Amino acid sequence: MRIQRNMRALCAVGLLPLLLAGCSPALNWRSVPLEGAALSVALPCKPDRAVRAVDLGGVKADLAMVGCEADGALFAVSQLALADPAQASATLGRWRAAVLARLGASARVVLEQDFAPRGSLPLPGAVRIVAHGQRPEGGAVTLQAVWFARALGPQVRLYHAALYTNKARPALADSFFDGLTLQ
Repeated sequence: MRIQRNMRALCAVGLLPLLLAGCSPALNWRSVPLEGAALSVALPCKPDRAVRAVDLGGVKADLAMVGCEADGALFAVSQLALADPAQASATLGRWRAAVLARLGASARVVLEQDFAPRGSLPLPGAVRIVAHGQRPEGGAVTLQAVWFARALGPQVRLYHAALYTNKARPALADSFFDGLTLQ
């Protein structure tokens, strides 16, 4: 009986730092809807928003982005509408290649797996990766990212969420990617 009580006390004390870290002011998670995208994302900070024209291998589109920085990490979510659903998988692949190219010539993918949140299309280009590369200013960076798509009326929406950190932070990435909710 006494051993069980001591074990419970040790477990409670051992879990306390983890619980407090999840409540850290640096990570104040909130749900952010992406207008017109039928997607909500959980972000740990107040996001900035931007839209820019992109060309992904001949596919021209307006890329809408939200992102913020907290706890030494950059969180970003982008989305675009694709008029030709037949181009969805190939465009996801080109988007992934463009992101990896920005990590520099030494970029390397160390983990790749399928990624399909509820309501998304099961496409070959829908993946989750971990990659290492270089920041534009020269420091090392770890990218944890996902790409996925969904049909929305006559078009397809493509999505990309990325977490940039100094080293891999799987628990933080899991929280971020679990907060991607298709509506």
